[in-house]
Amino acid sequence: MDLGIGTLGVVIIVVLLYALSSIKILAEYERGVIFRLGRLRHEAKGPGVILVFAPVDRMVRVSLRQEALEVPPQDIITRDNVTLKVNAVIFLRVIEPTRAVVEVSNYIYQTSQFAQTTLRSVLGEVELDELLAHREKINLRLQSILDQHTAPWGVKVANVEVKQVDMPESMLRAMAKQAEAEREKRSKIIHAEGEFSAAQRLVDAANLLATEPVSIQLRYLQTLTEIGVEKNTTVVFPVPVDFFSGMQKLLGKDTAPPK
Repeated sequence: MDLGIGTLGVVIIVVLLYALSSIKILAEYERGVIFRLGRLRHEAKGPGVILVFAPVDRMVRVSLRQEALEVPPQDIITRDNVTLKVNAVIFLRVIEPTRAVVEVSNYIYQTSQFAQTTLRSVLGEVELDELLAHREKINLRLQSILDQHTAPWGVKVANVEVKQVDMPESMLRAMAKQAEAEREKRSKIIHAEGEFSAAQRLVDAANLLATEPVSIQLRYLQTLTEIGVEKNTTVVFPVPVDFFSGMQKLLGKDTAPPK
């Protein structure tokens, strides 16, 4: 009798321990993909408390949080034959846990491999200037291609960013020379435009002064006033060139021999 009671107690304890071990708690960002006798249950379980009856059931935890995957630096040859070393970062998340477990063995590794090949192929079709100036456009193209590959796995590629572009030292020096030449070109153009504007204003001022001869005399007096303020010992009085030409004409008439 005592043996039977002891056996029953052991059985009850074993059943209780088995029931306790079957209780699984999943966080809000986790889902449990259940395989019962090797067959997939139709829907992922969680979050909260679920029951997994081992060894009949087997559970695979899947995180629904967004993950950042860094693509190792890749050697790229652009369309204009420039050798670069480019790396990128991918932001992805699982939206269908059952597919992420059943359709692919390791979705992170698979996405990384697809990203490396896609990065080399896409950047090999663009020129260096396009890569540097239109990086957002290239990021969207990379994201679209990778999302098409990962969609059958239940994985969504939210964003792709080209992280760093390492260029050879010779290319950096050439770009620096090009930038310096561009700045010098803009400087010369601005200087020439300033000279042209100044000359145009001088022409307008000369035309305006020519309409009133008295204004020339007023301008001379204003110049003398400005010179006197500086308290200079030497006074330079401007004389128009027409004055000398008029004097030469008068002297020529006086010295001309009588006919």
